[in-house]
Amino acid sequence: MTSPPIPLIQGLREIAPDYDALIVDLWGVIHGGIEPYPGVLDALTALRDAGLPVALLSNAPRRAATAVRRLTEIGVPPSAYDCLITSGEATYDHLAARLGADGARLGPAYLYIGPPWDADLVAGLEYRAASAVEEADFLLAVGLFDEADPLESYDPLFARARARRLVMICVNPDLVVHRQSGVTSPCAGLLAERYAAQGGRVIYHGKPDPAIFRRAARALGQAEDGRILVVGDSLATDVRGAAAAGYDSLFVTRGIFARELGIAPGDEPDPRRLADLCARHGQTPTAAIATLRW
Repeated sequence: MTSPPIPLIQGLREIAPDYDALIVDLWGVIHGGIEPYPGVLDALTALRDAGLPVALLSNAPRRAATAVRRLTEIGVPPSAYDCLITSGEATYDHLAARLGADGARLGPAYLYIGPPWDADLVAGLEYRAASAVEEADFLLAVGLFDEADPLESYDPLFARARARRLVMICVNPDLVVHRQSGVTSPCAGLLAERYAAQGGRVIYHGKPDPAIFRRAARALGQAEDGRILVVGDSLATDVRGAAAAGYDSLFVTRGIFARELGIAPGDEPDPRRLADLCARHGQTPTAAIATLRW
């Protein structure tokens, strides 16, 4: 059975006039950790010239202000977009309210799982870092301690956490991220997926939760049911989340699925292979584009 084709556009100019605002992913769309991809800044400028507000929405496990500083350092100035929202910011707000699963209040001690540079996520809140599972009230999963860690190395920790019925707060639901160097790196979503498969409870913050897309819409001054286009490279978080929020989506093929599509990042995908990929993952974007350009 032939998969239905996905419209493949050459530039945002073909569909941007159909929308009132855009919500755009960062990694794999704007940049890959080093610098903006070719054509990205021109596209953002053209959108602003057309009067279309842009929210950058990322599953980055850090506060929005930190993400803005990092984005500026690699060459994307704050003037290129209207606002930036991260899953880290959404998590911070959630933790500030001290709410856990099913509205239950979280205890004050968390076991941090992730690299040292993101350990300040809860700075300023009334929490304390636990040094062992036995001292923790919940797990705060930001990422792997080291990207080279085998996932099974976390199983003993997870077993002790499940024995105490600790919920895991997953700050980054992404499974992997594609870096500009060509390396694909694991994210906290892989740990959350493994913990859940073993019987642990997980609370996710960020995409694909429709709440964070609607938060971005409100930040742009748009109605939550407005004409909004979501741009991203993940079928599981960007495209799926856009559909859940009631928004159209533009799938950028240069990101995490480039290898599965059999292309170098930025190359044009084969339409039949693109359609098969989307069918395989059970997601149907409104359209696709090889790389973000006007």
